[in-house]
Amino acid sequence: MWPWVAQIGQGRGWFYSYAALENLVGCDIRSADRVVPEWQDLRVGDPVSLHPDMALRVAAIEAPRSLVLHGGVPIDAIPPPYDFTWAFVVRERPDGSSRLLVRERWTYTRWWAPILVEPVEIVSSVMHQKMLRGIRDRAERAAAYDLAPDGWAATAA
Repeated sequence: MWPWVAQIGQGRGWFYSYAALENLVGCDIRSADRVVPEWQDLRVGDPVSLHPDMALRVAAIEAPRSLVLHGGVPIDAIPPPYDFTWAFVVRERPDGSSRLLVRERWTYTRWWAPILVEPVEIVSSVMHQKMLRGIRDRAERAAAYDLAPDGWAATAA
């Protein structure tokens, strides 16, 4: 599951979510259906784009377990009215499977920030659900290829 998380971002593996909705706001999204080696090496401070003109930064990373992105979206010349983190944690289970947990944290720095953030959170929740299913489906498909007979694995890769 980690390789799919490591390549999250616009211009990379994308968000594995509702691309049509993301593209309505100019994100230019096309989610990857394969793991791309060049997108696996994230480091603290690296940008992870949400949109061609907007990026978060890698605040913490412990591959293959966790990725934390940090940042905010300025409004014209006004700094972001909140502080934001987006965390991805892969938990390995005793049976060899894994579980992906995703959490957003918002700290408001202006009294009016909830007016902007709360409506976005409704959309974000729907997008997160689709993203989690998209990552799960890709990880399961990749695992099935790895377990398949060599001919199928070679053809599928």
